[in-house]
Amino acid sequence: MIQMQGVVKRFGAQTVLDGVTFTAHDHEIFGLLGPSGAGKTTIINILTHQLDCDAGEHHIGVTSQETGVMLEQDGLFARLTCLDNLELFATIFALPRTRPTEVLASVGLEQAARRPVSALSKGMRQRLALARAVLNHPKVLFLDEPTSGLDPLTARGIHKLIQDLRDDGSTVFLTTHNMDEAVKLCDHVILLNKGTIVEQGTPQDICRRHNAMKTVPDLEAVFIEMTGDELE
Repeated sequence: MIQMQGVVKRFGAQTVLDGVTFTAHDHEIFGLLGPSGAGKTTIINILTHQLDCDAGEHHIGVTSQETGVMLEQDGLFARLTCLDNLELFATIFALPRTRPTEVLASVGLEQAARRPVSALSKGMRQRLALARAVLNHPKVLFLDEPTSGLDPLTARGIHKLIQDLRDDGSTVFLTTHNMDEAVKLCDHVILLNKGTIVEQGTPQDICRRHNAMKTVPDLEAVFIEMTGDELE
């Protein structure tokens, strides 16, 4: 469904991505893990055609109308209500008039439908941004650190929504620096450090490859062992 082959991206003299190669398959949660500045957002921007790469190839097996994107900067219209925000995008996608209300209910914001975005908590804004990303029933959904800075209860709610989307047939491409989140959600992951993939596979297999006793150590410990870098 999603492929990169030898992708290189430079900003001036700085190489941000250096020969990145991976494949994310249909109907899975694919995790892109790494610290801030590793190149995770750049990969999403290239895959969603917001940036061009300098070398290599990339491909998504759906049209832009069949993708959804939730970035760190949510891009919500603060003066509009939750419902107004979704109705605006529903018009762009020519979706049924009932769809915004349905999606608000799915993220637990039906009672906040008439509340302006400027009055929402961070967790509510995150849920609204996720609602907008799934408004068009995307076959591929890009989520850039969707639970960053959220309290554990709100994060668990978003985790459940992500798992439900995968179970309903979407392919979810998730970036995070939270290894516990990756182990809980992801079918496959790649570990990215300074623009280079240092490991990939299922979270469990990666851990087993780095433990002689064949138990499953902490995935963050594997990353630190391989790179010498902390995730935060």
